[in-house]
Amino acid sequence: MKLPLIQAGTEATAPRIESAPAALKPPVTPSALAYRQLRRDEFWRSIPAYAEISPETFLDHTWQSKHSITRIDKLLEALQGLVPSAFIQDAAEGFRRAPMSVRVSPYLLSLINWNDPYNDPLRRQFIPLGSRLLPDHPKLHLDSLNEQRDAPVPGLTHRYPDKALFLALDTCPVYCRFCTRSYAVGIDTEEVEKIHLRANEDRWRRAFAYIASRPELEDVVISGGDAYNLRASQITEIGDALLAIPHVRRLRFATKGPAVMPQKILTDHAWREALVGVVDRGRKLHKEVVLHTHFNHPNEITGITEDAMNLLFERGVTIRNQAVLQRAVNDDVETMQMLIKRLGYIHVHPYYVYMHDLVRGVEDLRTPLDTALYIEKHVRGATAGFHTPVFVVDAPGGGGKRDVHSYEYYDRETGISVFTSPAVKHGAYYLYFDPLHSLSQAAQRRWEDPLQQEIMIQNAITRARRQDPS
Repeated sequence: MKLPLIQAGTEATAPRIESAPAALKPPVTPSALAYRQLRRDEFWRSIPAYAEISPETFLDHTWQSKHSITRIDKLLEALQGLVPSAFIQDAAEGFRRAPMSVRVSPYLLSLINWNDPYNDPLRRQFIPLGSRLLPDHPKLHLDSLNEQRDAPVPGLTHRYPDKALFLALDTCPVYCRFCTRSYAVGIDTEEVEKIHLRANEDRWRRAFAYIASRPELEDVVISGGDAYNLRASQITEIGDALLAIPHVRRLRFATKGPAVMPQKILTDHAWREALVGVVDRGRKLHKEVVLHTHFNHPNEITGITEDAMNLLFERGVTIRNQAVLQRAVNDDVETMQMLIKRLGYIHVHPYYVYMHDLVRGVEDLRTPLDTALYIEKHVRGATAGFHTPVFVVDAPGGGGKRDVHSYEYYDRETGISVFTSPAVKHGAYYLYFDPLHSLSQAAQRRWEDPLQQEIMIQNAITRARRQDPS
């Protein structure tokens, strides 16, 4: 159909275009938009120790850092009056048996629902309880991902052909009890004597020299510990050193910080400008510099988080999220959908959801592979594809990240899934083990017998070989 030509000074009626009736979706309910409702109340005042703290003080990153609780007795002291004494004793026993030392920010402590601490998803991640701990899986190792075995120099893991993991330091703004690097992060505990990777320029130079010597390395993750704990000058030093290597094309600064202390991005101007400076210099060199962060539950995202992420968004910083699937934290469809959509709302791209690594002392947080398979199926399509994370297993033993659907064999009775990783190590088989609490009583009894363990494992590998076309 030709449209009439409209000339200056004349009037014309727009052509009437007939269209077929379309089926309209019903109006959304308010609950469908709940992910946009972010807390902006003075929630910290519910903690007696912070009841008189002004918004200006609470938003100050130096106050947050200075008042972060690093001793178990101080943490338990802060909880006095909020929880029964039995809970205090339970937490004390949990920390005594935990592989991670304690560090909790006032921001994080204030977001926990102390009216129901046993079931709160944030408490579960950061404050262990002796009554909830379960025996470790018999195939668990402290360095379950074998990062040290693939380290040509201390603190640098080179596993994938074109990517390296640089552990710049061994401290964090807050310590997660489920940390996969509990072998190195934080101070020694009663359970674990750590391998220390302190910020050290000599060690860094050795890492940079190795990266420069390997022309295939294009992608470097700067982690630790946590990049949040690097000084502004160190962010610049590391960023500039890596950008100066011609074949390095991508840098990722990894930090839990925005989830546990977003105030730093708002009020630590030097650190923020250092990060933005590296991002800008990288862009001029046609190299990508991004921030990778770690939110696990929608309750970790507040109006303070949104303000911090908006500030980085305005400055052109790309932010991606890597979550961990955790029992009674985010292992249901509704919570995971809420997390993903809330992240997208604050300009954070959901990137990965990891199966929980086999970490000492946190068997109560692990889920079976089946849980990830089910949740991934039901969240896909809830939002745009680029805002939908890939659910992965970081294959124990050094196989790297494998899509949860890509197993060669999965025995739901024994809880053994078998993966291959041809690009990392052709011909090798990597095993992930469901938590024992998710198995039948008969299967749990088999895992108590070392001979039965080997029989189950060998049977799984044999069946995987039959199904592996390579």
